[in-house]
Amino acid sequence: MAFCHLAAPKRAADRGEDTYDYGMKAIVGLGNPGKQYAGTRHNIGFMVVDRLASIYDAPPPKTRFKSSVTEVTIGTEKVVLLKPQTYMNLSGDAVRLMGHWYKLYADEILIVLDELDLPFGTLRLRERGSAGGHNGLASVIQRLGTNEFPRLRIGIGRGRSQAKAHVLSRFTDIETAELPAIIDRAVDACTIWTMDGPVPAMNKVNATAAAAVDTEGKTGV
Repeated sequence: MAFCHLAAPKRAADRGEDTYDYGMKAIVGLGNPGKQYAGTRHNIGFMVVDRLASIYDAPPPKTRFKSSVTEVTIGTEKVVLLKPQTYMNLSGDAVRLMGHWYKLYADEILIVLDELDLPFGTLRLRERGSAGGHNGLASVIQRLGTNEFPRLRIGIGRGRSQAKAHVLSRFTDIETAELPAIIDRAVDACTIWTMDGPVPAMNKVNATAAAAVDTEGKTGV
């Protein structure tokens, strides 16, 4: 079954197997191209992909699929690292082109993005779902023709300004100091997803997020 049949279920599960079915995968960080957007909240997906490229010694990126793209090996897995250069609202165009070229299933593409409705630094991993108001994710769903693909949301908080102004703003000094650890946690989540599959990755990421929320509730913060 080729990439154009994107609503396909998990291949191992579809065959009644319990083990995760390994193969080439892609990790896509959403963001906006251009120096004026570098370091903004909306570009945290780009930051995660850049960190993955650094850790796993990626070769210099090439311009293909309307994107900046490179490949790495994580464990024994070949992984495409993609940063769409289409601007956020057209991210799906780039993801579609890349997925078609590599003949990937939708569930072999992990989308990494910012999330207004999560507290700053909170991570949440899901295997499917709606766009939740995120224009980049909505574009990916529209162009792939399915919402059956994993997404790692990274909380940037709501802030005090309008949503558009907030996502395009830069992090505060305090947030900037915390950002490397947050990005490293996102990299860990991507690594677990790549090597062990979605369920172990979700167990790790979402349990940590739940614990953080529980702690906040008990301390009244």
